[in-house]
Amino acid sequence: MNIGTASEMSLLPAKTIRYYEEIGLVEPCRTGNGYRDFSEADIERLKFLQRARSLGFSIEECRELLSLYQDRNRASADVKALTGTKIREIDRKIAELMSLKRVLTTLMDACHGDDRPECPIIDDLAGVPASRKRDVRSKSF
Repeated sequence: MNIGTASEMSLLPAKTIRYYEEIGLVEPCRTGNGYRDFSEADIERLKFLQRARSLGFSIEECRELLSLYQDRNRASADVKALTGTKIREIDRKIAELMSLKRVLTTLMDACHGDDRPECPIIDDLAGVPASRKRDVRSKSF
């Protein structure tokens, strides 16, 4: 089947499929005129990659998972270990995002949000020290 059909069946854009081919994740056959000819097995690999990417696995992690997927003698412990590593990475990212949210919430709560030009959010982004913020605020009143 051609790349358009492969795209529809795998829910991946043709550009992504071409990229996956370029980096060796899929290797469709070529017809006599040079067109890609995707097999059912290629479509299954593309669907696998689409799902793995949607779950946040990197290209290299997908490469490893695809290798495990194709190895019928694999140990499920290897798959579980890779997934555990991904979960720890997600937990770290969640902690970072929660920290960012706390900082932004504190800044937003400190901002009056009125017609005055003073803004703790802008001050923080500009790196204005807290002592200078007090001096600036006291002079403007």
